[in-house]
Amino acid sequence: MIEVHPLTIEDYPFVAIEVRLPKTNLLVIQSDTGYVMCGALDVTLLREKLASRHIVAARAVGVKTLDDLLNGTVESCTQAAEELGIQPGMPIREALVLMKQSEQS
Repeated sequence: MIEVHPLTIEDYPFVAIEVRLPKTNLLVIQSDTGYVMCGALDVTLLREKLASRHIVAARAVGVKTLDDLLNGTVESCTQAAEELGIQPGMPIREALVLMKQSEQS
């Protein structure tokens, strides 16, 4: 089953997506600039093989629900995310706000 939910953080709109699969969930919160995702996101692939695409993405691990993801912290991220100020250890909410703020620049 796939569920899509609107989400607002500090008056910024986002889209939250949950894909329920057998024994796991894929969780994503996206903006127009980039996204944060559960541990299924292969940040190494994005950093090494797809770096030329400048994908803004961050990963949180150990999350099982969208609330867990939203309240989690960045475990790893892409170079393009780092250019926006996103860093490992940062709260996911803060990373998402930085993505939205970059859209206004």
